[in-house]
Formats: sequence, structure tokens, C-alpha cells
Amino acid sequence: MLYQQIARNKRKTVVVMAGFIFLVGFLGALMGYAFMGSAKLGVIIALVVGLVYMAIMLGQSTDVVMSMNNAVEITEQQAPTLYHVVEEMAMVANVPMPRVFVIDDPSPNAFATGPNPEHAAVAATTGILERLNREELTGVMAHEMAHVRNYDIRLQTYAMALAAVISFLANWGQNALWWGGYRRDRDDDRDNGGLQLIAMVLAIVAIILGPIAASMAQMALSRNREYLADATAVEFTRNPQGLIGALEKITASEPMTQADPSSASMYFANPFKGMSWQSLFDSHPATDKRIARLRAM
Repeated sequence: MLYQQIARNKRKTVVVMAGFIFLVGFLGALMGYAFMGSAKLGVIIALVVGLVYMAIMLGQSTDVVMSMNNAVEITEQQAPTLYHVVEEMAMVANVPMPRVFVIDDPSPNAFATGPNPEHAAVAATTGILERLNREELTGVMAHEMAHVRNYDIRLQTYAMALAAVISFLANWGQNALWWGGYRRDRDDDRDNGGLQLIAMVLAIVAIILGPIAASMAQMALSRNREYLADATAVEFTRNPQGLIGALEKITASEPMTQADPSSASMYFANPFKGMSWQSLFDSHPATDKRIARLRAM
């Protein structure tokens, strides 16, 4: 059951990421054709911007994300229990010891980030240290080390970069519409006027719906990786009860005040507690579904 779930979720992740990349390319082609007269040029611009965003995010993701969430790096002496649990789970996961941060927030939660396992970091709130016992804390940190070992932290970085590219393309289209868009010569207008009109209409629709579709893809990717991290954490600890207890306590707690909205998908559980208006935009699977899967292992 465990390995079947891991394999299933990996396949779903490939599909979601492929759809994400296709969306970037499609929007680039559409904007390029509608506003510059060249779909190929639009795709090239989208890919170049995407690579630049990814390079920036991979190089600075840890410090940027920790700063956005008001996390402070700590030493072994400042939070020995947390530090030792992270150290133990890193050894079990066979990944380097990550940097450890604490967020001053009474709501229990945690997340991992970084470009790769060699430059990873984990953050936990003061609330998680106060409310969870060691078994539950171990389950949460095993879950975060699963994200590190499975390269989910890099995947989330890619997803953030691609979402930023889609927003860039939408803004590009808005500016092009504002300034009148691309103007072809009269021969082109006679030969391709219908195609130009269709492309313009599709571009307007894409400007409106593109960022929404990007958010949906990012959230779907996050939900899928949470299931995989839960399954991998059980593989590490051989004890699903720790994760179940942590999920129950965290879900029953108040929303976080220090979490940054753009980082919500990185957290162990939704830091804003059901503020999404429908499940398509939830950054995490429903807790009862996660618990049901854990109990079935």
C-alpha cells in the first residue's frame, strides 16, 4: 500500500508539472502571436523569463522564504529538542543536516524549503514546540525531511517561479492591450484578420484566467506532494500515529499570524485554516483524507 501510494503520487506530480510547463508555453505563444505577430517569439520570451526566475529562486529561496515568514535561525542550545529531532530524521532520510529556524507564532506548524537537500532548511513555530509531544514532533519533522529527500522543496521552487512567469505574461498582455497591441500591415490584416481576432480574444481570456489556472496548478501540486510526504514519513518512522496526532492538534488550532500567503503551500498544514473558498484553491489535502490514508497504512 505504502509504495503503491508513493508511485501513484509521483505519476500525478509529473502530469501536473507537465501541465504547468505547457500552460507557460501556451500563454507565451498566444501573447506573442496576438501582440507581436510571432508565436515562436512569445514562447522564447516565456522560456527565457522562466529560466531567469528559476535561477533567482534557486539561488536565494531559503533566505527569502524564511525572511517572508519572520523565521529566526537557531542553534542546538536554543531549542535542543527540535534540533535533535531534526538531526535524527535527517539521518534516517539520509540527507545532510538542514539549517533550523523558529517562527514566533502560537499556532503549531512547520515547513521545509531550499534549492536542494544540501542547502535545505526547516522552520517550526513556537506553538508546535509547546503543543506537540516528541512522537508528534518526530512525525512532523519526518514529513519535512521527506519533502527534502524527495526534492519537493526544489519542485515547489520551480512551481513558484512558473507561477511568477504566468503572472508576468498576464501583465505583459494587459500592457499590450493598454497600448494598443501589435499592428500588422494591411496585407496581413486581409489574409489573417480572422486569426488575429481569435488570438486577441483568446489572449484576453488568458490574461484573466491564466493566473487563476497557475494558482490551481500550484495548489494541486502541493496537495499531491503532501500525500507523498506523509507516506514517506511513515516509511521513516514506521509510526503513522505520530503524524495523525500532529494533524489532529494542528487542525484544531488557531490560524497563524506570521505565515506569508505565498508560502502557504510549503507548510505542514494549511496555516490559514480553511480560508479558501473551494477545494481547488486549498494548499493542502483535507485533514480527514490525510488521516484516513495514514490509518490505512
